[in-house]
Amino acid sequence: MFSIEQPVTFRQEIKKSRFLAVAGPVSTEEAARQFVAAHSDLGANHNCWAWRIGVNYRLSDDGEPGGTAGKPILQALDGQSLDSIAIVVTRWFGGTLLGSGGLMRAYGGTASACLRAAIKIPIVATVEATITCGFSDLALVQARLATSPGVRVLHENFIATGAELTVAMPAAEAVLIGQMVTDLSNGRATVLLPD
Repeated sequence: MFSIEQPVTFRQEIKKSRFLAVAGPVSTEEAARQFVAAHSDLGANHNCWAWRIGVNYRLSDDGEPGGTAGKPILQALDGQSLDSIAIVVTRWFGGTLLGSGGLMRAYGGTASACLRAAIKIPIVATVEATITCGFSDLALVQARLATSPGVRVLHENFIATGAELTVAMPAAEAVLIGQMVTDLSNGRATVLLPD
Protein backbone atom coordinates (compact mmCIF):
# COMPACT_ATOMS: atom_id res chain seq x y z
CA MET A 1 0.00 0.00 0.00
CA PHE A 2 1.04 3.58 -0.66
CA SER A 3 0.08 7.06 0.40
CA ILE A 4 1.10 10.34 -1.17
CA GLU A 5 3.85 12.65 0.00
CA GLN A 6 1.98 15.95 -0.24
CA PRO A 7 -1.25 17.46 -1.60
CA VAL A 8 -1.67 17.44 -5.38
CA THR A 9 -4.22 18.99 -7.76
CA PHE A 10 -5.47 18.25 -11.27
CA ARG A 11 -7.84 20.25 -13.49
CA GLN A 12 -9.70 19.35 -16.65
CA GLU A 13 -12.72 20.43 -18.67
CA ILE A 14 -15.23 17.89 -19.96
CA LYS A 15 -18.09 19.13 -22.19
CA LYS A 16 -17.83 22.65 -20.73
CA SER A 17 -17.97 21.43 -17.11
CA ARG A 18 -14.80 22.24 -15.15
CA PHE A 19 -13.43 19.64 -12.75
CA LEU A 20 -10.80 20.23 -10.07
CA ALA A 21 -9.40 17.36 -7.99
CA VAL A 22 -7.37 17.93 -4.82
CA ALA A 23 -5.88 14.94 -2.99
CA GLY A 24 -3.85 14.93 0.19
CA PRO A 25 -2.48 12.59 2.86
CA VAL A 26 -4.59 12.20 6.02
CA SER A 27 -4.02 10.03 9.08
CA THR A 28 -7.33 10.29 10.96
CA GLU A 29 -11.03 10.57 10.16
CA GLU A 30 -11.05 14.07 11.66
CA ALA A 31 -8.15 15.10 9.40
CA ALA A 32 -10.07 13.70 6.40
CA ARG A 33 -13.19 15.72 7.32
CA GLN A 34 -11.07 18.85 7.72
CA PHE A 35 -9.38 18.24 4.36
CA VAL A 36 -12.76 17.88 2.62
CA ALA A 37 -14.09 21.06 4.27
CA ALA A 38 -10.95 23.04 3.43
CA HIS A 39 -10.95 22.03 -0.24
CA SER A 40 -14.65 22.32 -1.03
CA ASP A 41 -15.70 25.40 -3.02
CA LEU A 42 -19.10 26.65 -1.87
CA GLY A 43 -19.50 28.49 -5.17
CA ALA A 44 -19.28 25.27 -7.18
CA ASN A 45 -22.20 23.07 -8.16
CA HIS A 46 -20.80 19.90 -6.56
CA ASN A 47 -17.97 19.01 -4.17
CA CYS A 48 -17.80 15.23 -4.34
CA TRP A 49 -15.26 13.36 -2.26
CA ALA A 50 -13.94 10.12 -0.85
CA TRP A 51 -11.34 9.13 1.68
CA ARG A 52 -9.82 5.89 2.89
CA ILE A 53 -7.83 5.22 6.06
CA GLY A 54 -7.22 1.48 6.36
CA VAL A 55 -10.57 -0.30 6.41
CA ASN A 56 -12.45 2.95 7.11
CA TYR A 57 -13.77 4.99 4.22
CA ARG A 58 -16.46 7.54 3.41
CA LEU A 59 -17.71 9.08 0.19
CA SER A 60 -20.21 11.65 -1.02
CA ASP A 61 -21.97 12.36 -4.32
CA ASP A 62 -22.92 15.88 -3.09
CA GLY A 63 -26.13 16.10 -5.11
CA GLU A 64 -24.96 14.19 -8.18
CA PRO A 65 -27.03 11.07 -9.03
CA GLY A 66 -26.31 8.27 -6.52
CA GLY A 67 -23.12 6.33 -7.23
CA THR A 68 -21.88 8.61 -10.02
CA ALA A 69 -19.22 10.57 -8.12
CA GLY A 70 -18.13 9.37 -4.66
CA LYS A 71 -17.88 5.71 -5.66
CA PRO A 72 -15.71 6.33 -8.77
CA ILE A 73 -13.46 8.61 -6.68
CA LEU A 74 -13.04 5.86 -4.05
CA GLN A 75 -12.40 3.32 -6.83
CA ALA A 76 -9.60 5.58 -8.12
CA LEU A 77 -7.96 5.41 -4.67
CA ASP A 78 -8.38 1.65 -4.40
CA GLY A 79 -7.36 1.03 -8.02
CA GLN A 80 -3.96 2.62 -7.35
CA SER A 81 -3.53 0.78 -3.98
CA LEU A 82 -3.60 4.05 -2.04
CA ASP A 83 -4.46 4.55 1.60
CA SER A 84 -4.58 7.37 4.17
CA ILE A 85 -5.74 9.84 1.51
CA ALA A 86 -8.69 12.19 1.07
CA ILE A 87 -9.68 13.52 -2.34
CA VAL A 88 -12.21 16.18 -3.31
CA VAL A 89 -13.40 16.57 -6.91
CA THR A 90 -15.22 19.86 -7.47
CA ARG A 91 -17.45 20.40 -10.50
CA TRP A 92 -18.64 23.66 -12.02
CA PHE A 93 -21.53 22.76 -14.36
CA GLY A 94 -20.99 23.90 -17.94
CA GLY A 95 -24.53 23.49 -19.29
CA THR A 96 -24.15 20.07 -20.94
CA LEU A 97 -25.55 17.02 -19.16
CA LEU A 98 -23.03 14.18 -18.99
CA GLY A 99 -25.39 11.34 -18.07
CA SER A 100 -24.65 8.76 -15.39
CA GLY A 101 -21.89 7.01 -17.31
CA GLY A 102 -20.31 10.31 -18.29
CA LEU A 103 -20.36 11.54 -14.69
CA MET A 104 -18.75 8.33 -13.45
CA ARG A 105 -15.99 8.58 -16.07
CA ALA A 106 -15.49 12.29 -15.38
CA TYR A 107 -15.24 12.01 -11.59
CA GLY A 108 -13.27 8.76 -11.61
CA GLY A 109 -10.98 9.94 -14.41
CA THR A 110 -10.28 13.30 -12.78
CA ALA A 111 -9.50 11.59 -9.45
CA SER A 112 -7.27 8.99 -11.14
CA ALA A 113 -5.31 11.60 -13.08
CA CYS A 114 -4.80 13.62 -9.91
CA LEU A 115 -3.54 10.59 -7.98
CA ARG A 116 -1.24 9.51 -10.83
CA ALA A 117 0.45 12.93 -10.62
CA ALA A 118 1.21 12.50 -6.90
CA ILE A 119 4.53 11.37 -5.46
CA LYS A 120 3.76 8.02 -3.82
CA ILE A 121 5.37 6.75 -0.64
CA PRO A 122 5.09 3.25 0.81
CA ILE A 123 3.06 2.78 3.97
CA VAL A 124 5.17 0.88 6.48
CA ALA A 125 3.50 -0.96 9.36
CA THR A 126 4.92 0.27 12.65
CA VAL A 127 4.92 -0.89 16.25
CA GLU A 128 5.53 1.02 19.44
CA ALA A 129 8.24 -0.17 21.80
CA THR A 130 9.44 1.05 25.19
CA ILE A 131 13.17 1.38 25.65
CA THR A 132 14.51 1.86 29.17
CA CYS A 133 18.14 2.88 29.50
CA GLY A 134 20.48 4.54 31.95
CA PHE A 135 21.83 8.07 31.62
CA SER A 136 25.25 6.70 30.57
CA ASP A 137 23.72 4.99 27.49
CA LEU A 138 21.02 7.53 26.63
CA ALA A 139 22.95 9.77 24.22
CA LEU A 140 24.32 6.81 22.25
CA VAL A 141 20.91 5.11 22.06
CA GLN A 142 19.22 8.36 20.95
CA ALA A 143 21.89 9.00 18.31
CA ARG A 144 21.58 5.50 16.87
CA LEU A 145 17.76 5.63 16.84
CA ALA A 146 17.89 9.01 15.06
CA THR A 147 19.88 7.45 12.18
CA SER A 148 17.73 4.31 11.89
CA PRO A 149 15.31 4.55 8.93
CA GLY A 150 11.64 4.74 9.91
CA VAL A 151 12.32 5.06 13.66
CA ARG A 152 10.74 7.95 15.59
CA VAL A 153 11.01 8.74 19.28
CA LEU A 154 7.44 9.59 20.28
CA HIS A 155 7.97 10.38 23.96
CA GLU A 156 10.79 10.65 26.49
CA ASN A 157 10.13 10.15 30.18
CA PHE A 158 13.03 10.71 32.56
CA ILE A 159 13.21 8.46 35.59
CA ALA A 160 15.65 8.29 38.52
CA THR A 161 18.05 5.93 36.72
CA GLY A 162 17.76 7.24 33.15
CA ALA A 163 14.97 7.45 30.62
CA GLU A 164 12.05 5.54 29.15
CA LEU A 165 11.64 6.17 25.44
CA THR A 166 8.44 5.36 23.57
CA VAL A 167 9.57 4.60 20.04
CA ALA A 168 7.68 3.88 16.80
CA MET A 169 9.59 1.59 14.47
CA PRO A 170 8.95 -0.50 11.36
CA ALA A 171 7.32 -3.74 12.49
CA ALA A 172 9.52 -5.84 10.20
CA GLU A 173 12.68 -4.37 11.79
CA ALA A 174 11.53 -4.22 15.43
CA VAL A 175 13.46 -7.26 16.67
CA LEU A 176 16.68 -6.14 14.94
CA ILE A 177 16.36 -2.60 16.30
CA GLY A 178 15.72 -3.97 19.78
CA GLN A 179 18.83 -6.16 19.51
CA MET A 180 20.86 -3.17 18.30
CA VAL A 181 19.83 -1.14 21.38
CA THR A 182 20.67 -4.04 23.69
CA ASP A 183 24.06 -4.51 22.02
CA LEU A 184 24.87 -0.77 22.15
CA SER A 185 24.31 -0.69 25.89
CA ASN A 186 26.06 -4.02 26.56
CA GLY A 187 22.74 -5.40 27.80
CA ARG A 188 21.96 -2.58 30.22
CA ALA A 189 19.03 -1.18 28.16
CA THR A 190 15.77 -3.09 27.98
CA VAL A 191 13.44 -3.10 25.01
CA LEU A 192 9.80 -4.01 25.50
CA LEU A 193 8.16 -4.92 22.18
CA PRO A 194 4.43 -5.64 21.74
CA ASP A 195 3.42 -9.30 21.54
